[in-house]
Formats: sequence, structure tokens, C-alpha cells
Amino acid sequence: MSIFSFVKEAGEKLIDLLTPGNANASEQLKEHISKVGLGNPNVQATVDGDKVTVTGEVASQEEKEKILLAVGNIAGVGSVDDQITVTGPVVKAATFVTVVKGDTLSAISLRVYGDANKYQKIFEANKPMLKDVNKIYPGQSLRIPE
Repeated sequence: MSIFSFVKEAGEKLIDLLTPGNANASEQLKEHISKVGLGNPNVQATVDGDKVTVTGEVASQEEKEKILLAVGNIAGVGSVDDQITVTGPVVKAATFVTVVKGDTLSAISLRVYGDANKYQKIFEANKPMLKDVNKIYPGQSLRIPE
């Protein structure tokens, strides 16, 4: 359980999500998680300013990380408080990188693995949020598996 920081100005724009007093914020976040292809996990989310707290249970560390990234990569979200419990086997958490201007998955792969050709590993680790290896943007956070 920890707090992850995100680039507040980057990410998908969800209208009214972070409006103070938005009683539907939790439902909007669950819809967003489902829309990016992560199904309908047993999680709840609350919004307080630019911080989103996510609670609940998921089956794997990978699912948890993808949910945190899906929520954090929304414009206006500055941090995500991870209160999600993993019910399946405990595995080592992936690391995260923030995309900078001019980055490609190959460049990130070269930087973290020492091999630009391992970009597909990063792409697969970030599916279904990433749909194209050429569609990443500055400020976006990505999972980097071992």
C-alpha cells in the first residue's frame, strides 16, 4: 500500500471526474477501468482533489498495477493512493517509468533493459491500455516488467 505520483497535466481527459463534490466519480473511474479493457474488477475509488484512493481486491499484482496506471494516467490526477489487496500469489512488483518527450518504447527498452529490441515486452506489459506501440505520450506512466 503506497502512494504513486503521476504527471497531473498528462493523460486522458475525463470530463467532470475531478470536479469537487462529484458524487459519480467512483462510478466514472470504474467505467474508465472497464473501458480501457481491464474488465470490472472488485475495486472502489474515491477522489479528493487531485488524489484518487483505490481500494478493493484483485487476483494478481499485474492486474493491480494496470488498474493503478489506468487511474493515474487521467488528466488532473496527481497521485493514486494504492489500497488494493492482491488475493493471488505474491510476485515482485514491476517498476514504472514516465514517458518523456521524444521517447519511444524502443528508447525506453534500451534505457531499462540495455536492448532496444525488448520494446515488445513493455508493450505487452501495458496492454490493454496501450493499443499501438507508437502511441505513447509525454507524462504517461508505463509498467516495466523484470
